[in-house]
Amino acid sequence: MTTWPSRIHRRRVISVAGGLGAALALRGAPAIAQTTPKKMILAHNGPPPESSAAAYQWFANELTARSKGEIDVDFRGGTLLTKEIDIINAVKAGNIALGSPVGAAATLFPEMGVFLVPYLVSTYEQGYRILNGPIGQALDELFQKKYGVKVMFFNDSGFRHIWNSRRPIYEPSDLRGLKIRVQPAKIFAEGINALGGVAVPMAWSEVMTGAEQGVIDGGDLPVFNIVPLKVYEVTKYLSLTYHSYSPSFLAMNLAVWNGLRPDQQKLALEVGRGAQQVMRNLNETVDSLEGAKKLLEPYKLPVNAADVPAFKKVVQEKMWPAYQKQYPEMWEKIVSTPA
Repeated sequence: MTTWPSRIHRRRVISVAGGLGAALALRGAPAIAQTTPKKMILAHNGPPPESSAAAYQWFANELTARSKGEIDVDFRGGTLLTKEIDIINAVKAGNIALGSPVGAAATLFPEMGVFLVPYLVSTYEQGYRILNGPIGQALDELFQKKYGVKVMFFNDSGFRHIWNSRRPIYEPSDLRGLKIRVQPAKIFAEGINALGGVAVPMAWSEVMTGAEQGVIDGGDLPVFNIVPLKVYEVTKYLSLTYHSYSPSFLAMNLAVWNGLRPDQQKLALEVGRGAQQVMRNLNETVDSLEGAKKLLEPYKLPVNAADVPAFKKVVQEKMWPAYQKQYPEMWEKIVSTPA
């Protein structure tokens, strides 16, 4: 006959054994099973297949997969915040973890304005030597201290070219009188005006309607984005002028960044460099006369090469002296970087 004390003892033994077994099982479990995933939102102003969106989505998917879910990145392309300033303000405030200023980088981070001077950066190779080197590192450190954001990786959307519905552009005089949409920043307007066009600052959301109604004759875009943005529906010509290089970057809220373990930070930067290459591949493979013609032939959009040295000569005379004085130190570093 079993007495109550012995039953209680047996229960205690079973309880202790069970607890010990559970503890041992927990100790032997993979660390990821014990870690609460770090959930992050990455907001962008538009969806893929636009090149920036495609690279940022790749970053989100790859970081989630390679961290085995420890870092869970949710990409929101054009569904959460659609204005660059709202995205960056949300990142700075910590309301979202990740976002990009995209083409408004120099407006929201004025230190990047020097890169927008027409023809100062002349090749992709030169651009990435600058961004992936000491200049990019110095900008990252500055942005952390001044704006509270960490640069995951720098990128660009490709060199911009003139599209319009009036005529092909071969030399600067062909731009005379054409109303060309530019991004709402002074330097973009100055560039088009210097080349002989009439700059019309306009938000992208107004561009297609503006082109259809004749408010503008055209605008400028990288080759790759002509297709996903359906610009071929409102224009008759694309002229490869290579007049504007506009780098940007993916920003992470600094407190979120500091909350990651060192190994997680290392992984995020590695994935960022991979995303940078994704974007480079998308843009550079079509950014030539042959590549652009092949891409746009199915859309019946003619492509021509412009006289780039003639365009460059104009802005060297009209724009470079003033901006060289404005950015003396950075200017010298850029021009001394091999193209």
